[in-house]
Amino acid sequence: MQCICRKTTNSLQEITRALLTYSSEYEHCAILSSSGFADPEYGKYDILAAFGAKAIIRLETEIVSFDAFRQFCETNPGWKFGYLTYDLKNDTEKLISENQDSVGMPALCFLVPEVVIELKNDEISISGSTEQVERASKSLTKHLSPNDLERIQPKGSLTAIQTRITSAEYIDALNAIQKHIRFGDIYEMNFCQEFYINDIVINSESLFYSLNQLSPAPFSAFLKFPGHRVMCSSPERYLQKTGTRLISQPIKGTIRRGETEAKDNALRISLMGSEKNRSENVMIVDLVRNDLSRTAEKGSVKVEELSGAYSFPYVHHLISTISAELRSDMHWVDAIKHSFPMGSMTGAPKISAMKIIEKYESAKRGLFSGSIGYITPESDFDFNVVIRSFLYNTETKYLSFMAGGAITAGSDPNDEYEESCLKVKGLIKSLSDI
Repeated sequence: MQCICRKTTNSLQEITRALLTYSSEYEHCAILSSSGFADPEYGKYDILAAFGAKAIIRLETEIVSFDAFRQFCETNPGWKFGYLTYDLKNDTEKLISENQDSVGMPALCFLVPEVVIELKNDEISISGSTEQVERASKSLTKHLSPNDLERIQPKGSLTAIQTRITSAEYIDALNAIQKHIRFGDIYEMNFCQEFYINDIVINSESLFYSLNQLSPAPFSAFLKFPGHRVMCSSPERYLQKTGTRLISQPIKGTIRRGETEAKDNALRISLMGSEKNRSENVMIVDLVRNDLSRTAEKGSVKVEELSGAYSFPYVHHLISTISAELRSDMHWVDAIKHSFPMGSMTGAPKISAMKIIEKYESAKRGLFSGSIGYITPESDFDFNVVIRSFLYNTETKYLSFMAGGAITAGSDPNDEYEESCLKVKGLIKSLSDI
């Protein structure tokens, strides 16, 4: 194993372009980026990227996936990069996923990379075999010179974006969900809809680059696996482990950005003072606290921040931070298994909400509201929540993106529909801005 480090004066944008260009040399690739969002307390890397696959686990079914994942990690030391789909819920509870699946991604996929490239504090580190490190170093030097990624190549009109359900059907579903809330089946539920384009030919590297520039987010990710591509611009952390400390940062509460600084500040203040949005956030915080307590040392679960307001290119969000200490008799995979899927994308009570999600949504979520992340050689990890993301099947040329929001007794169905459309604004702009 060789590792070389060097200082760089290149911008994050230039390094991102170089890594995307370099990815063309590999079948497997994962590029995880903070997109320039400074996080001095919890941030680990500006960019963390993996190329090639010395070993890989690819599971088509959700059942016993966490056991297989744990075994893979224990028998393959070193870095791991990959994803967990939302439908792994079926491995932890008696649940099913029978809705239409047009993306067709495996339930779980992780690789042990040949090369790992880290960027932190203007220093690039490349690790791998001597041959791979030298190859990567030369390629990066070459690609860091001015270059142009191929532009996205649409086949047909981008106006052909379709929805799996109409706005009227969306609102009808929300009314039905609110009946479940009034009957006491659930208190809150995350309801999502799918947007998609059939038969579109894209350059996934170019699309991710466009999305990352127009809608940067601290948990952005580009995945390249045979048959599928993922272009993700997520603002949300699902779960991080550092030593024995666990951190979860659920998002609940959203409002659009204002056209002027004064309007923007007013909207942000409105979000912070919204009883509806704060109650949504508090409910999910309680759910996450309960999830973490299943593997945490007694009395260690704490709310570090409740409903903090944070700003992103198109929206303001309320974000909370919950911490815990992992019990000594628990494997780190257990911390993921017993808190997955993340509460911000399900509802409360969690199992009841997931059953009702399956009843009213029209598309299988797959990787949407699942998680992408990495595991270090020391078994620390960091995983995002897959939202604001494109999922692309390279064989069928099917492009999918989903959005939704939390439904409570006080939700206005028309407002919720508009919020779901707001959340894909950056995605649609990245498609059309070509």
